[in-house]
Amino acid sequence: MSATEAETQVATAATKKVKKLKPARKQVKPGDVEKKEAPQTGKEYNIWYNKWAGGDREDSYSNKTKSQTRCNIKRDAGMTRANTTGNKYCCLFFARGCCPYGWECEYLHTLPDVNTALPDTSKDCFARDKFADYRDDMGGVGSFQRQNRTLYIGRIKETGTGPETEEVVRRHFKEWGKIEKIRVLQYRSVAFVTYEHELHAQFAKESMACQSLDNDEILNVRWATEDPNPTSKVAEKRRLEDMGREVIQSKMDPRIVDAVRAVRALEDGVELEDEEIEEDGRETKRQRMIEDAPESPQEPSPPTQSPQPQPTSGILSADALEGLKYFAEIRKKNGLGPASLQPKAMAGPPPPAGLGLGDYDSDDE
Repeated sequence: MSATEAETQVATAATKKVKKLKPARKQVKPGDVEKKEAPQTGKEYNIWYNKWAGGDREDSYSNKTKSQTRCNIKRDAGMTRANTTGNKYCCLFFARGCCPYGWECEYLHTLPDVNTALPDTSKDCFARDKFADYRDDMGGVGSFQRQNRTLYIGRIKETGTGPETEEVVRRHFKEWGKIEKIRVLQYRSVAFVTYEHELHAQFAKESMACQSLDNDEILNVRWATEDPNPTSKVAEKRRLEDMGREVIQSKMDPRIVDAVRAVRALEDGVELEDEEIEEDGRETKRQRMIEDAPESPQEPSPPTQSPQPQPTSGILSADALEGLKYFAEIRKKNGLGPASLQPKAMAGPPPPAGLGLGDYDSDDE
């Protein structure tokens, strides 16, 4: 009876998992969205800025129309063909709320996964190529030379105080990812939204373009320029350095890192204390290397430093000789063979004094 109950529970759990991975919904039907072309106001059409050259102004409020659709993550997200083909990029039209394919789409209908690395870092989460520099109006895809996580939000209708406007902006933009901070410029109808990850900022930029908050305004969403505050620059530099250090450490063997540090300490003449405990509670480098090495009952234990080291007549000091002996024993335990360098611990005794046979081919013979 217990086995039957267990099988029933497993089947129920599997059913629940299948329900979570529901097929993506078709956001619109073909032909529902009316494609309106911008009226010709110039002689040449600039495909870079998506406007006619020599006529209208990009930031003119009268030339902006509200988007006809809007994405709803809880309702529209689901499985597509990309979940089986392995495509890592999101659907641009899904972010704008107007994908008519649903589960038949070749791109993901979910938020970008920050734990999954994109195949090409020179493209955004929608597989669009980035450029070396930003556009003059800070629109478009963006640049691959700088990691930008901040969006500029313009044309906000303020009906309350600064904290109230910040709460409205947070409520509408938190749907697209975790927000690190929001800065509202009161009485200027401008806000800056900084996400924890750049992929979420890319998705939010397309999802909230030409959308409205609570007052039927038409938002102007663009990339924010670099913060000129020196404190922010230092914090961003430190954050990038920490991220790079964590990635490098995760890819390297900790025993190799510890061995390199020990060799550098010996070269610099810094003594490493064997019984010192690190701040995070782990043992020191030498003790971890001994524990990770395979056990061999025939090998001698690592030598301990004597309280009164004997002076040597060689070039190396007694501490350096002890360290080299220790690394030779570690190499033997790891199966790397004997160390290539085996320094002499003590110089040989001097030749005996007294009369004896003359040297070969000498005048005294």
